[in-house]
Amino acid sequence: MKKYSLLFHKLTHWEYWPFGIVYIPMYFVWFFYSLRARSFFFFNASNPSIRNGGFLMESKKEIYDLLPAGFYPKTILATPGEPIASVRERYMAANISFPMIAKPDIGMRGMAVQKLEDEHDLAAYIRKVDFDYLIQEYIELPNEIGIFYVRFPDQKAGKITGIVAKEFLIVTGDGSSTIQQLIEKNPRYHLQMNALQKMYGTKLMEIPAAGERLNLVPYGNHARGSRFVNATCWANEKLTAVLNRICLQVPHFYYGRLDLKYNTIEELENGQNLSIIELNGAGSEPTHIYDPGQSIFTAWKEIVRHFSMLFKISKLNHANGHRFLTFLEGLDMLRQNKLHVKKLERF
Repeated sequence: MKKYSLLFHKLTHWEYWPFGIVYIPMYFVWFFYSLRARSFFFFNASNPSIRNGGFLMESKKEIYDLLPAGFYPKTILATPGEPIASVRERYMAANISFPMIAKPDIGMRGMAVQKLEDEHDLAAYIRKVDFDYLIQEYIELPNEIGIFYVRFPDQKAGKITGIVAKEFLIVTGDGSSTIQQLIEKNPRYHLQMNALQKMYGTKLMEIPAAGERLNLVPYGNHARGSRFVNATCWANEKLTAVLNRICLQVPHFYYGRLDLKYNTIEELENGQNLSIIELNGAGSEPTHIYDPGQSIFTAWKEIVRHFSMLFKISKLNHANGHRFLTFLEGLDMLRQNKLHVKKLERF
């Protein structure tokens, strides 16, 4: 019965529908803008300093290197086959300690992202990995937010077009239920059971104390069980000023989403106690659309609105001399991405 209950939950909540299904009407919108741009891959010009404009196959490490110092976690880039002793030497030199985050340098929807608690976890990750990956400082700040930022190349300042607040996959003990039983009580969490079993194994059979809170996925990713809440109403002059202060220091960055961890919204509005977990470019979704209270029609409207801004920015940058990808280059990017996704799925 649980299996059919979860299936019904997925069918009646569009946020769980496959990406290819949700975006079917959007393909026609993309085709419309591609005709106007005379390029299927016009997005490359949206953020000229980021590989492929940040649509696909962009390096997270290359993006971190564009960010102003002090605004992102300490990070090192490692390659498959690198001895653990070498990795250890480099993360210690960068002043990174456990717990830490390991994730692919070229990522996709939270796949292969793990919190590493100790050397055993690190060794297990390194044994499995067959792609470039990052070892990153774990940011202890309690809250995470995604802010979509847009600036047209002919304007001196940008604006916030959407905000998503993220609620982590957290269970609270009742003194009698196992972690697995607590997970099963929430359909959103239960849908992550296979991944959680791989991560935690027999630990899921432990019984947390009453009131004990366990953050099982300590990063805000919708595909990994986080609940997304539309918080666009938080956009105000102070928060916009903070975003402009950061983003105007990133060369040729005009369109994308910043995922940040922060302490309180008041401190965030003052530019205090925040860390940019990731900056995503042209491939960014306005993730506030995944608020469970919003309809698929509202989501489509927001996607179309952002496609329109992406097109206008790309056209302006193209007029200023930034090239679009050729058709063959675009096809090669898609081919590389398909192969890379298979690697992440195998992991």
